[in-house]
Amino acid sequence: QVPLVESGGGLVQAGGSLRLSCVASGRTVGRFAMGWFRQAPGKEREFVAAITWSSGTTEYADSVKGRFTVSRDNAKNTVYLQMNSLNTEDTAVYYCVLGASASRRDVDGFGSWGQGTQVTVSS
Repeated sequence: QVPLVESGGGLVQAGGSLRLSCVASGRTVGRFAMGWFRQAPGKEREFVAAITWSSGTTEYADSVKGRFTVSRDNAKNTVYLQMNSLNTEDTAVYYCVLGASASRRDVDGFGSWGQGTQVTVSS
């Protein structure tokens, strides 16, 4: 388990943008992957995006492709999620994750989870 601390959630109007940040503390991410899941009320937790730390290779859910961008800052051990063209269906708690592979899109593929940050998109 690696402590992950998210920030950047909030309330935004439809069509707006937000950027989430997540710091992995206590160790360098190295050859692992970091990313984001989200969970809307009454729905299962779902994969959003992930990035392989060493190569920068990214993975996206179809629902966010072209609107969200995941990136990382090696020196700061930080992963970001830039969210543009937000709509009400993006409203959810967003969780930062760390795991072995960015290509894993299931919750079991990531062993470390942040506490979650709320993103609310109003119409």
